[in-house]
Amino acid sequence: MKDKLKQLQELREKSKLGGGQSRIEDQHRKGKLTARERIDILLDKNSFEEIDMFVEHRSHDFGLEKQKYPGDGVVTGSGMIEGRLVFVFSQDFTVFGGSLSEAHAEKICKIMDMAMKVGAPVIGLNDSGGARIQEGVVSLGGYADIFLRNTLASGVIPQISAVMGPCAGGAVYSPAITDFIMMVKNTSYMFVTGPNVVKTVTHEDVTSEELGGAITHATKSGVAHYACENEVECLQSIRKLFSFIPSNNMDDPPFKQSKDSPYRKEEKLNSIIPDNPTKPYDMKEVIRMIVDDSDFFEVHELFAQNIIVGFARIGGYSVGVIANQPAVLAGVLDNDSSIKGGRFVRFCDAFNIPLVVFEDVPGFLPGTEQEWRGIIKNGAKLLYAFCEATVPKITVITRKAYGGAYDVMNSKHVRGDFNFAWPSAEIAVMGPKGAVEIIFKKEIDKSEDKELAIQQKEQEFREKFANPYVAAARGYIDDVIEPSETRNKIFKALKILENKVDTNPKKKHGNIPL
Repeated sequence: MKDKLKQLQELREKSKLGGGQSRIEDQHRKGKLTARERIDILLDKNSFEEIDMFVEHRSHDFGLEKQKYPGDGVVTGSGMIEGRLVFVFSQDFTVFGGSLSEAHAEKICKIMDMAMKVGAPVIGLNDSGGARIQEGVVSLGGYADIFLRNTLASGVIPQISAVMGPCAGGAVYSPAITDFIMMVKNTSYMFVTGPNVVKTVTHEDVTSEELGGAITHATKSGVAHYACENEVECLQSIRKLFSFIPSNNMDDPPFKQSKDSPYRKEEKLNSIIPDNPTKPYDMKEVIRMIVDDSDFFEVHELFAQNIIVGFARIGGYSVGVIANQPAVLAGVLDNDSSIKGGRFVRFCDAFNIPLVVFEDVPGFLPGTEQEWRGIIKNGAKLLYAFCEATVPKITVITRKAYGGAYDVMNSKHVRGDFNFAWPSAEIAVMGPKGAVEIIFKKEIDKSEDKELAIQQKEQEFREKFANPYVAAARGYIDDVIEPSETRNKIFKALKILENKVDTNPKKKHGNIPL
């Protein structure tokens, strides 16, 4: 038995070394951690339980039978984050460049299947050169096996992807199906076809970083939700994200009591809206003043900045925040912001996270580019998401709520549960200037001083229509509140809605305008 135990220990040590010490040192020289170092940072100390440590590939072509490493390029298992169970796979670039083989894929599929059975999230740490070419179609089949599980698990358990090195070709579609994608600046990249292929086909000269780096995907494509400074920050961000979300679609989000009183009044909010209705202000300041301990964990911060999405707590309740940002493009809705907002709303609805909406929206962005890129279809995605959502939904209109954008941003008409407005709210079909130029066109044309006539009619329109009281008189607004009491009102609404049940008609699934 002593010899057998010694053999076991030797095999374990060999597996932990991955592709060997020299390759580990190469990984460190690139500013990257090893697969196991990443797991150690991600999970609670000493909580990782590894499985399939001794799995090896089965290929006999191209001399691979002489190159076998226990684990075959991916470390898999389960562990804890703040005492809660998660499953994780971490690709090991020191073994065949982290390339995916049949055995490698089977290891990933095994933990995904187990995660679905027990209702625990899956976190994938991606660092791979792609399919293992020597295995041919078998490795491609392995990717498809993973894609299927990603799809079946979507909306059932949270799936988080960290891209911590290369992720190219078909490999990108697994992270793309997951709920959140983290990337690391300067060391990770994602693309379907690399710079060499791009140059051959389109004659464009582009680097890997320009084509598919963290900043590119965080700002231009919207593929990445986070662009982190380094791997440690990336892994810590996953831990923080996990603190707001439940383990599966049958659980409630984690409740975390704060010393910040839910009844706290924030007097600064009473003066945050400028007197000039065209002057911007920072909606993030509003959010931070309302949420527990000013702690707002933003998602997609660098993409479509005219809308803000992220997680926070109010009175200990985890909430998903969606807000128009008047400091960027006046807070209009456009193609990118509609897609960004719609996907976030659907995630929150899938995982029982109440939605809190802060609205200041002058409408949809006009122009040929917006129309040609599909603002009708893309705007409908955000509308569809809010209409479909059955979680508690609370809206606060801080200033403008014009046109179709008023309907879209969780109005009472699309099953908003509590709809509040500040006295500064302007709820109308369109802005006063545009409205009077249509309604009073003949009268204005006849006047001697057209500008003065427009100003007078604007003032009349603003007093009569551009306020919250017409909507409140019809019950479309539940209450007009002092800005300072917003936190208190939202908290009480969350308490009332704690056991809310709402349903959609029975169907296989809807046909969201993708």
